[in-house]
Amino acid sequence: MKHTDYYKVAEHTFRVCSSLSFDNYKPFIVAETADTLFALDVQETTANIPFTQELAQDDEGQRIICGHTHNNEPVFEFWDGEQKAGLLLCQPDYRSNILYLEHGFERFATDNALMILFALASAHKSTLLFHSSVIAYNGAGYMFLGKSGTGKSTHSRLWLQNIEGTDLLNDDNPAVRILPDGIRVYGTPWSGKTECYKNLSCTLGGIVMLSQAPENRIRELKGVIAYASLIPSISGKRWDKSIADSLHLSETQIIEQIPMWHLECLPDAAAALLCKNTITCNQTQII
Repeated sequence: MKHTDYYKVAEHTFRVCSSLSFDNYKPFIVAETADTLFALDVQETTANIPFTQELAQDDEGQRIICGHTHNNEPVFEFWDGEQKAGLLLCQPDYRSNILYLEHGFERFATDNALMILFALASAHKSTLLFHSSVIAYNGAGYMFLGKSGTGKSTHSRLWLQNIEGTDLLNDDNPAVRILPDGIRVYGTPWSGKTECYKNLSCTLGGIVMLSQAPENRIRELKGVIAYASLIPSISGKRWDKSIADSLHLSETQIIEQIPMWHLECLPDAAAALLCKNTITCNQTQII
């Protein structure tokens, strides 16, 4: 039997109507509210909806095909390897949406659908969904960015192992929100292969772009270089001008307010200590 649940992520509430239940969403459950960012109706049936492909994104054997119907309704088709996992049919404003599931891929398709909807529906509300690992240290959050396989999770783990007082906030998809009194980073229900679903937030203290290297060294990034380094880690439909403009505004505010570094590093404790000693300053208490 279907049930309707409400979840709050980065202070945005969304509604899901489904017969399914997944543990990663439980920390984010809130009471029913009329003010929602978007709604998703999950149908445990398949659907073959004709659409025109706009873009395909591949990541470690998983594929998302983006497109639109003849009525200009956005469509996202999810594939796990050679298996279709589901199809998300959206309204143009992403307020009301339907997910059609393929059997056996319920969690995979639901997570992808909700991440996409959150990223697109919140873009106009000064909110960004990152592909990043983020740790909390002395009350501030520090985000580690880089391509898949760069070692984001490894670097967070090195902090946890070698720097006392470090906690993992999220290991794959944290949210960042620009607020009148500062910029905060939030845990979300989406944390990749690591079960880290914390309904917590803290002031964003810094951003570190990682790359593998034969030795450890770090330098600060500024201006256009910092902006260009930030963009690949942010989810968004950049071929949609309205969404792209909102992302650009938020990205610019982050670059203007949050220090950013490039860490060339080995996967060792010395890299974590170099990073920590360089970037930790002006920390604010976690709440």
